[in-house]
Amino acid sequence: MAGVAQPPKRGLPPPPRPRFGPVDREKTCPLLLRVFTKAGSHHVNDDFAVRGKEPKDEVQIYTWKDASLRELTDLVKEVAPAARRRNAKLSFAFVYPDKRGRFVVREVGQTFSFGNRRLDDGKTLAELGFEIGDYLDVAIM
Repeated sequence: MAGVAQPPKRGLPPPPRPRFGPVDREKTCPLLLRVFTKAGSHHVNDDFAVRGKEPKDEVQIYTWKDASLRELTDLVKEVAPAARRRNAKLSFAFVYPDKRGRFVVREVGQTFSFGNRRLDDGKTLAELGFEIGDYLDVAIM
């Protein structure tokens, strides 16, 4: 029948795209992540109140937003002897300015020093809401 429009054929909908796909680390420039470690607990908000006077126990890591907490745990273990203990637990927190410009420390996940694939090992920075410019505070317990 000429001139009669046929409705478009409907197939299966396209598969949902992953919310945070992997980053092509060969083509994507890494970001600088400022990591602050502390034994026993997280730093408090006031430790970050004055720009340029952040805590001294800083490690700078180049990484990508698809880095998992397990990857970051392994990097922290290279520089923090306390994190190498077999029973060490690492608690991760993002540090960022709130709407008034005051720094906030927000816990986002935990791992064990020697991975057992529990807790938050597989969570990535992107999935946890990391934004470029945030700091990472790691409490080693």
